[in-house]
Amino acid sequence: MSLLKSTLTQYDLVQGCVRNERRSQELLYKQYAQSLLAIANAYTRNNQDSIEVLQDSFLKIFQNIHLYDSEKSTLYTWMRTIVVRTSIDFLRKGKNSIQSIEWEEQHDPMIEAEALHRMTADQILSMLKQLPETTRVVFNLFITEGYTHKEIGELLKISEGTSKWHLSEARKFLISSLAAQERA
Repeated sequence: MSLLKSTLTQYDLVQGCVRNERRSQELLYKQYAQSLLAIANAYTRNNQDSIEVLQDSFLKIFQNIHLYDSEKSTLYTWMRTIVVRTSIDFLRKGKNSIQSIEWEEQHDPMIEAEALHRMTADQILSMLKQLPETTRVVFNLFITEGYTHKEIGELLKISEGTSKWHLSEARKFLISSLAAQERA
């Protein structure tokens, strides 16, 4: 297996998936599943939901791999976009709908970088999981994925101002959580 994996180029792997070859699909899954699961985990509340999003994402990936264009993006970026959008779709299907609250112009709270450096990735992820669903999704899309508030609004079907409000709320929560940890 390692010999096949090492001699197979990314182009060959994609072409094998286009031809619906199970071996190529398995190799693609094994190569990217962990990193894509981490992305799904940032949007969902628990591992079971993350795994469901990952499986739905790979189904979409395999069904649409013929549309992948290596000149527009890397394979990882293309798959990452599918996982993010599948995560949003998953959250929409859930019992909690996307929350819409209008933003009033204020100064955004700032998070001290030094405080974040003292924390592990698991501690930060644990804090983010405590955020309300829409607030967590907006934070991830803006901070992690680099979407603009306008793009987030279109994705989540909320206003640009609502997106800004959720980001501000996420920052306030993280600041208060960091402060509480510093005191502990």
